[in-house]
Amino acid sequence: MYGLSIGISSIQGTLPRVVYAFLSGLNAATVGVIALAAVELSAKAITDDFSRIVLFFSACAALMYSAPWYLPVLIVFSGCTTIVYDYRWLHGPVKAAIRLTTWRRRRSRNRTSTVEASEPTDQPIELPDNSQTPIHQAVAVTAEFNTRTSGYTTRSMSHENGRRGSPSHGQQEERTGADHEPRILPSDYPLKLHWKSGTAIIASFIVLFGVIITLKAVLPDHSVLYNLFANLYLAGTIIVGGGPVVIPLLREYIVAEGWVSPRDFLIGLAIAQSFPGPNFNFAVFLGSLTAVNNGYPSALGAMIAFLGIFLPGMVLVQGTMGIWAALRGRRWVKSVVRGVSAGATGFIYTAVYRIWQVGYIDDGFQAGKSLGDDPWWVVVTATAFVGCRYFRLPPPVAIGIGAIMGMIRFGVITM
Repeated sequence: MYGLSIGISSIQGTLPRVVYAFLSGLNAATVGVIALAAVELSAKAITDDFSRIVLFFSACAALMYSAPWYLPVLIVFSGCTTIVYDYRWLHGPVKAAIRLTTWRRRRSRNRTSTVEASEPTDQPIELPDNSQTPIHQAVAVTAEFNTRTSGYTTRSMSHENGRRGSPSHGQQEERTGADHEPRILPSDYPLKLHWKSGTAIIASFIVLFGVIITLKAVLPDHSVLYNLFANLYLAGTIIVGGGPVVIPLLREYIVAEGWVSPRDFLIGLAIAQSFPGPNFNFAVFLGSLTAVNNGYPSALGAMIAFLGIFLPGMVLVQGTMGIWAALRGRRWVKSVVRGVSAGATGFIYTAVYRIWQVGYIDDGFQAGKSLGDDPWWVVVTATAFVGCRYFRLPPPVAIGIGAIMGMIRFGVITM
C-alpha cells in the first residue's frame, strides 16, 4: 500500500481514458463484492427482528448524515437500544399506557351509554319478568361480569408472565448454548492475563482515547498528522464486523477532511480490492497520501496511519482477553455485542451507496459520478455479486473480471 501511494502521488493532471475505464470497472466490481459482504455479514448479525431493525436504522441513519462523531454515536446507540429491548425496560410502561388508554375509552363509552339510557323516551315501558326479582337480576349480571373479567385478567396475566418470565425456546436454547459453550485452549498457550490486568488495560485505553479526542476538539492549531492519527484512532476503535466496515469510515475521516482527493481514493480502493490482504492496510495508503499532500514525508504519514488504525484493536484485544472469561456469560454483554454488530453491519450498506455514487470516473469527471449513469457498470456490479455468491469466485478474480469488462466497454465505444 505504501508503494502504491508513492505511485499515485506522482500522477499529475489526467490519465488516459483507457485507464479510467479500467478503474471504473474495478470500482463497479468492488461495489458488487462489498454488497455481497454486506449480505453475508447481515445473515450473521441478524438474530431476531429487533437486530434487523437496528441494522436497517443504522444503515439509513448513516446515509442521511456524515460527521466524524456521528458513526460512533450510532454504534453506542445500537448497543444501548438492544440492552433496553432485551431487558424489556420499556415494555411495561408502554403496555400500561395502552391499558390506561383502553380503560379510559371504555369508561367514556359506558358513561355515554348510561346517559342515553337515562334520557326519557316515548316508547312503552316493558314490565320485568316476574320470575326474577330485580335483586336476582342484578346479582346474576354482576356474577357474569365478574366471571368474564376474571377470565380475561387471568389470561392477560398468564400471557404477560409467559412473555416476561419464560423466554422462547429458541432464545433459551441460544443462551444455554452460549453459557455452556466449551472453551478450547491449547495447552502450550494458556491465557495468563488476570481480570485486573485486563481492566487496567481497558481503563488506560479509555483515558488515552478521551485525551486524544479532547485535544483534537479543543486545540485550534495542531498539525494535519495529529488529526490523521486521531481520526484513524477513532476509526480503529469503533470498527466492528470486519474489513468492509472500514471503507466508509476511511472515506468519511480522510476524504471528507480534504486530505485526499476522491479520485486518488477511488484509484487506491480499486487497486487494493484486487490484491489479497485486509482492508485495514488501505489506511496506510491514505496516510501516506495525506502526508505528501500536506508537505510531510510519506513514510511518516504511513507509519502514523498504521499505528492509528491498528493500535486500538491490539490494545482492546489484550484487555478483553483478561476480562472475557468473567463477562462472556453476562446477558448485558451479549446484548451489547449483538446490537453493536448489527449497527456496524449497517455501515457496509452505506459504503455500497457511497462508492456507487462516485465509482464512475473519466476524463471529464475525475471526482466520480454514479455508476448508475451507464447500464454497463450495473452489469459489472451484478456480475461480481453473482459470481462471488453463486459460483464461488474469489473476490480478486471477480474484481479483475470487472476491470476487463471496463476495458471492453472502452474498446466498444471508441471503435
